[in-house]
Amino acid sequence: MNKDNKTPGETPEKVIESAVGRVTPVLPGAGYLAADSEAEKRRTPFFAEAVCAGFPSPANDYIEAKLDLNEFLVKHPAATFFVRAEGDSMLGAGIHSGDILVVDRALQAVENRVVIAVVDGELTVKRLKKIKDKLCLAPDNDDYQPIVADEENGFEIWGVVTTVIHAV
Repeated sequence: MNKDNKTPGETPEKVIESAVGRVTPVLPGAGYLAADSEAEKRRTPFFAEAVCAGFPSPANDYIEAKLDLNEFLVKHPAATFFVRAEGDSMLGAGIHSGDILVVDRALQAVENRVVIAVVDGELTVKRLKKIKDKLCLAPDNDDYQPIVADEENGFEIWGVVTTVIHAV
């Protein structure tokens, strides 16, 4: 990997658009499977004390350990990937345009889980629902309609969203 976290010769990220939302692959096949020295560089100080969201308390002058976000966010490294969400169809789930989604392919997609799915050859992020005994991909925004999953639209689930990384 080079300083930009890209494998030499890697093609630019492919953006897949959809009328109901869009996700962009973020460093596919790269990241958490680095050598120990590379993993150590990614570790960030992790303070033992929780941060008070109310009245501030005196800070402690020690660090409990170093935190590697991959250890915290990725439960199944060989089956996990990251995507960037775009659009507003999942605002009710706390997913905003530009957020990075952690997606685990090892988890079972069950009703009410947020999933990444392929519909008509395009990726989308939606909530898996049963509506009138039909499997659907439902948005968490009333401005959009559910997508009925059937053989005609080439429906396939790629994974379950486990975490949303959202800038404030």
